[in-house]
Amino acid sequence: MSQDVERRAVVLLSGGLDSATVLALAREQGFECHALSLDYGQRHHAELQAAKRVAGALGVVEHKIIPLDLGAFGGSALTDRNIAVPEQPIEGIPVTYVPARNTIFLSLALAWAEVLGARDLFIGVNAVDYSGYPDCRPEYIEAFQRLCRLATRAGVEGGVFQVRAPLIDLSKADIIRTGTRLGVDYGLTVSCYAADAAGRACGKCDSCRLRAAGFAAAGVDDPTCYQS
Repeated sequence: MSQDVERRAVVLLSGGLDSATVLALAREQGFECHALSLDYGQRHHAELQAAKRVAGALGVVEHKIIPLDLGAFGGSALTDRNIAVPEQPIEGIPVTYVPARNTIFLSLALAWAEVLGARDLFIGVNAVDYSGYPDCRPEYIEAFQRLCRLATRAGVEGGVFQVRAPLIDLSKADIIRTGTRLGVDYGLTVSCYAADAAGRACGKCDSCRLRAAGFAAAGVDDPTCYQS
């Protein structure tokens, strides 16, 4: 494998604050970035429009948006409009958890990486300011990396995959400070679970609360556009 191919990476890009920061970090580390977004039946498409903006601003080599209807299963406030997005913090795993989402997303990223000859996958999961999702924990990332070795031709033939989660131990404020240092324009991003068609945030959901608190703690102006 050539040195150029070795530096290719697939970056999962949702269009939110965390994934934009991860993409900027991957670029800083010298990776040729191939961004992957999923149109998975989420409540709104504003985040996919945001992903396009971020991909363009950060100069990815290629950006794929793959249709995938997890709404056919439902089971989450993000894929089933009959389940309300909570406006107050709740204990345990919240209804905004999408069953097996990161496993599905990483599997698709892994498939594309094999085709590209890439060995690095980037994902913006976070175990500090996260919302209780089981697939955002370090042990989950470690388990998926083992799967990469066992379940791929490249892995069986000696290729070494790295599932990179550079934000996993950072606070939201530290993530924002990192992205600001790297020149990320957070005004391009959409993090809200219940954004409107224009991408304006509700200001009430768990994601909005964590985002706003992160900007405040980082001492960085919040560029989020909120619904009136």
